[in-house]
Amino acid sequence: MILLLFPLSVFAQKADTLINKDLTPTGIRLGTDLLSMVRSPLDDSFSGWEASVDVDFYRYFLVVEAGQWKRNFESEDEVYDNDGFYWRAGIDINFLKNDPEKNMLFLGARYASGVFSENMQVLTDGTWNQGTFSYSNVDTKATWAEATLGLRVKMWKYFWMGYTARYKFALNTKEQSNMSPHDVPGFGLTNKTSTWGFNYQIYFRIPFKKDGVNP
Repeated sequence: MILLLFPLSVFAQKADTLINKDLTPTGIRLGTDLLSMVRSPLDDSFSGWEASVDVDFYRYFLVVEAGQWKRNFESEDEVYDNDGFYWRAGIDINFLKNDPEKNMLFLGARYASGVFSENMQVLTDGTWNQGTFSYSNVDTKATWAEATLGLRVKMWKYFWMGYTARYKFALNTKEQSNMSPHDVPGFGLTNKTSTWGFNYQIYFRIPFKKDGVNP
């Protein structure tokens, strides 16, 4: 009986320790993706932006991200374009416990969703079948999940910089036409069941009245 009760006692002590932690948020950070900002004016096939907000609760950061995405591809026999918005929500867990600068080395998870429209024109030049065929999806909804890994480092006063690597999976789309979605804003090309993403971000932190060090 003692051996059975010992693990329960250890678990209860850990739970009590977590409950006694001060979970009052100490600040909010507003960020943007620098890669999107640089890519948009340099890449004629892409236009977009992404912003994020996170709030700390001890070592746990509630995160909301949102963005806009336009892409276009052209080949000898196809012309494609899309336009849509997406958002993500989830949590990051910081593994740096005693950093007075509030830097982060984190793992996290996201639920993501988006709405987009896309058009594709297929040009045919056969002996018996010549012309242009058009296909489209309008207000198509998509959902997927993400596992995240990243770093945030304080650069100067209220500014942090860092990166987020994303493993995106479990994509689900709800289209109302016979066209299979080709490129989902926020996710990417749909020819794979999973894919990777990467953001390099800058953050501005607004401290609350109570701003202490994470235990």
